[in-house]
Amino acid sequence: MTGYALASLLVAAALLSAALIRLLHPVLVRYALARPNARSSHRTPTPQGGGIAVIGAMTLVLAGVALFAPALYGEPTRLAIVIACAIALAIVGAVDDIRPLDAMPRLVLQGVAVLIVLTALPPDLRVVDVLPWWLERALLFVGLLWIINLVNFMDGIDWITVAEVVPVTAALALFGYWDALPRDGMIVAIALCGAMIGFAPFNRPVARLFLGDVGSLPIGLLLGWLLVLLARDHLAAAVLLPLYYAADATITLARRALKGERLTQAHRSHFYQRALDGGVGVMAIVSRVFWLNIALALLAAATLVSTQLMLHIGAVVIGGALVGMTLWRFEHAKA
Repeated sequence: MTGYALASLLVAAALLSAALIRLLHPVLVRYALARPNARSSHRTPTPQGGGIAVIGAMTLVLAGVALFAPALYGEPTRLAIVIACAIALAIVGAVDDIRPLDAMPRLVLQGVAVLIVLTALPPDLRVVDVLPWWLERALLFVGLLWIINLVNFMDGIDWITVAEVVPVTAALALFGYWDALPRDGMIVAIALCGAMIGFAPFNRPVARLFLGDVGSLPIGLLLGWLLVLLARDHLAAAVLLPLYYAADATITLARRALKGERLTQAHRSHFYQRALDGGVGVMAIVSRVFWLNIALALLAAATLVSTQLMLHIGAVVIGGALVGMTLWRFEHAKA
C-alpha cells in the first residue's frame, strides 16, 4: 500500500469525522450533555458523544476499502469480528453516556467483547513463547480489558486522548508501512488516526464536545488489539507506545486501592489532574503528553531496526525514565 493511499485514507477519515460531528452536534447538545462532577475539569455542561463520529468515520473508511479495494485486507473475516466488537462497545458507551450503567454490567460486556476479539486472533499468534498458550491468552484478556478501561479513565481533560491516540496510531500505521504490523492493522490505525484528527478541533480547549464513553471504550479495544498484533514480533515497541497512559492509570489505581478508596468512584487523582489542580494549564499538560508520546514512538521505532536485546531493554528503560519524569513533574507541578 503506497504512502499516497495511506494519506488519502487519513484525510478521508478526518473529513468524515468532522462532517459527522457537525451533523450530530445539535442532537448531542439535546440528549448527551455531560454535567460537571467531582472528576470533571470543565465547569459548564458540554455535549459528549464525539466518539460516535470517530468510530463512525473509521468504520466508513474501512467499509470503503472493503468495497473498492478488498484485496488490501489480509484477513477480512477476523477484522470484521474486531470492528463489530468495537461497535458493540461503542453502543454500550453510548448508553452509559446517556444513562450511566453500573460498573459490573459494563465490565462484563467489555469482557465479552475482549473474549470475542481474542478468538479472532490468529491461533498461532504468540507474544511470549515461553508461556503456555492458555496462560498467555489469559494475560492478554486482562491486558485488553485494562487498556479499554485506562483509555476511559484517562479521558479527563480536553485534548488528552487526542494527544495520546494520534501519535500512537500514527506510529502504528508507519510501523505497518514498514511491515512490522499486518496490513489490516495498518489500515485500522490510519483510519482511527484520521478520525481522531477530525475530532480534535471540536475538543480543543475549551472543548465544545467530549469524546464520551461511546468513543473511549471502542478506541481502547482497538488500541489493545493493534498492540497485540505489534507485540507478536516487536514486544518492546508494543510496551513503549502506550507507556504514559498505562503508567498514569495503573499507578493511580494502585494508590487508590492502597488507601482503601472505592475504585469506581469519580476522582481527580491522576497525575495530569494533579498538575491541573496545581495550576498548570490544560494546553501545557496535553503538549507534554503529546511530545512524550512522540518520544516513545521514536524509541519504539528504534527497536524495529535491530533485534539486539540490549537495545530493546535500553529503549524501554529510557522510555520508562521519560514517563517517570513526566509523572513526577505533573505531581509536583506549580503554576
